[in-house]
Amino acid sequence: MNPIHELQKKEEEKLDIASDILANARNELYFALRYLDTALSALHFQADPGCETLGTDGGFLYFNPDWLLNAFLNGKVRVNRLYLHEVLHCLFCHLWQGEKRDAFRWDLACDMAVESILDELYLPAVYRRPGAFRKECYRKMKEELKVLTAEGIYHQLEKIQEEETLARMAGEFRLDDHSRWLRDGKGNTARNRQKEWQDLREKMQTEMETLAKEAAGDSKSLLERIQVENRERYDYKEFLRKFSVLKEEMQVDPDSFDYIFYTYGLEHYGNMPLIEPLETKEIRKIEDFVIVIDTSMSCKGELIRHFLEETYSVLSESESFFRKINVHIIQCDEKIREDQVIHDSREMERYLKNFTVHGFGGTDFRPAFTYVSQLLEAGAFTKLRGLIYFTDGYGIFPVKMPPYDTVFVFMREDYRDVDVPPWAMKLVQ
Repeated sequence: MNPIHELQKKEEEKLDIASDILANARNELYFALRYLDTALSALHFQADPGCETLGTDGGFLYFNPDWLLNAFLNGKVRVNRLYLHEVLHCLFCHLWQGEKRDAFRWDLACDMAVESILDELYLPAVYRRPGAFRKECYRKMKEELKVLTAEGIYHQLEKIQEEETLARMAGEFRLDDHSRWLRDGKGNTARNRQKEWQDLREKMQTEMETLAKEAAGDSKSLLERIQVENRERYDYKEFLRKFSVLKEEMQVDPDSFDYIFYTYGLEHYGNMPLIEPLETKEIRKIEDFVIVIDTSMSCKGELIRHFLEETYSVLSESESFFRKINVHIIQCDEKIREDQVIHDSREMERYLKNFTVHGFGGTDFRPAFTYVSQLLEAGAFTKLRGLIYFTDGYGIFPVKMPPYDTVFVFMREDYRDVDVPPWAMKLVQ
């Protein structure tokens, strides 16, 4: 046989064996985790000698044939884990969320989030006993985070400046090839793939909750992460419009202006228009508003600041608020600690620069609502439409419904499901 043909035949055989290994891994994972059936089949196998181990772009599972054969000879659990590792990256849309982030820390955070799930799947197909260093990393992260999401881990990694520590963590958790990640999420291909995986994740949650006993026994951690990821994320500015009021403000109203009559008057009556634009316009904006910040021991100062900065970014946009506003920012744990009244964006900016958390006691939501009721009776508001309460949710809620809309805001990376009263809304940021 021609040596070239013989070499080609060996390469084809190698590819066939590698594809069979991946197909067998997919089947083992399917029998262990039935609710992952569609997700496991969503990636098409593609050989790529340039790939270090396994990698994905959300459409294909790229594999290095030589690495795959050697890995399988050392134990199929390693192949199974890395296959599921890739699928979880896609389900949590890690591939399309890296824009404007430090790539090294984001990649490491995504790998740590995925591996923490795999280490809690006590299934023969994927289980590998985590080492002491890996356990210590999880322990430190869980001191700051209730749920180990990639976003939460990334913020913790930003605090670590020791290159040696980061390098050791990367050596422990970085197992796959991220070179094909479409980090900015732009382009039709990236958007379509991200949407497809989001839909798969939502369907998975339904199936896992239907098989609640099985999920709780085998993959409680995975279900918890999926529930957090599937929480609807709202546009904060759009959400604040729920609390707007209709009022006239000094500005030209082009919707009520008719150019035909205007130009007709200019042409026939010596530069005298028959109609001029109105100098006022009825618009919906926020005027009276209350922000309550839970300053108990369980709420972290950096999360509170992040929430206030996001609120300020909306406040500084003229189309969201009237020029003169009446916003009370109340700090409260088990009692009222501070009430700062903000009248415009400049006062808000000064407040942020000098912001200090007061409190650190227990959590009780009732004093804030009692205090706002006293403000209403004293005539402190013209027309209070809403109150936003930033909290972790672990406290005593009022029984009686207030005469204004109320929303409890939870930061997404530090969130576990909490039931709020039926008269309140819940927003996961």
